[in-house]
Amino acid sequence: MDCLIDAFLQDMELSGKSKTTALHYGYCLKNYAAYLSGRDPLQADKETLRGFIAYLKSQEKTSKTIENYFSVISSFYEYLVFEGKAAANPVIAVRKRYLRRYKDNDDGQARKLISVEDMSNLINSTLNVRDKAVITLLAKTGIRRNELITLDISDVDLIENMIRLKPTAKRTNRTVFFDDECAYLLRRWLKVREGTNKKGSTALFLNHEGKRLNRSGVYNLVVEAARRAGLHNPESKRLEDHFSPHACRHWYCTHLFRAGMRREYIKELRGDSRKEAFDLYNHIDLKELKEAYLACIPQLGV
Repeated sequence: MDCLIDAFLQDMELSGKSKTTALHYGYCLKNYAAYLSGRDPLQADKETLRGFIAYLKSQEKTSKTIENYFSVISSFYEYLVFEGKAAANPVIAVRKRYLRRYKDNDDGQARKLISVEDMSNLINSTLNVRDKAVITLLAKTGIRRNELITLDISDVDLIENMIRLKPTAKRTNRTVFFDDECAYLLRRWLKVREGTNKKGSTALFLNHEGKRLNRSGVYNLVVEAARRAGLHNPESKRLEDHFSPHACRHWYCTHLFRAGMRREYIKELRGDSRKEAFDLYNHIDLKELKEAYLACIPQLGV
């Protein structure tokens, strides 16, 4: 199975997936291979996959983690089908029947949205300067977690209050803006960072070891801050009771829209892929976009 996994990861790289994503997929697939214990993955059926669900539950994995595993495994089998190595993807039916994300489609699965006041309380109740800056940047720019962790200091313009994101397969527009509140916290963090950057890292955000902050580090700091502020309930199975880094992106887009920003401006700032002819030829002026952003982005009193 190792050869199949290696070929799949090479295909991911060819299709433009990030190294971080490939590492995550590789980790999940290696655990799946360990569970198979030498059995041929091409012979996997619903019994095999139900057994893997039971195995993950015995390891006390959360429902979200199990769903994530099966998303990865499904992508793996889709690749095998594409290459003609497998006749069908055995994961689809199993996911639909047994995993909550596919079984439930009610209001209990709505993405959590907090108010402007709650976001203000969340940030202002966070004492660590780095964590305050991370959460504020996520909320004020709507960037994805992977986009945040790949940021270097050189990507941030504290004069024009804008960021040039690294290119990714998911994003079209790479320029995002932030306001004076966010700039104030970034400057505070950069002063602290000077004394902690013993290894000469170029990363904007560092962990306690002086290395680049990673995906799990961002997730943990956001979730812990939200838990302390009473905005995240780790015991609940309802998505709307959980606050994660992606909830900041949801907050950003929703409150820009509620403040009156035009849909095409929000789409541009989100970096959504341009699928329609109008999107391809509608060139938005950055100065106009920044002015609209500053007029609509909520102020948090940080």
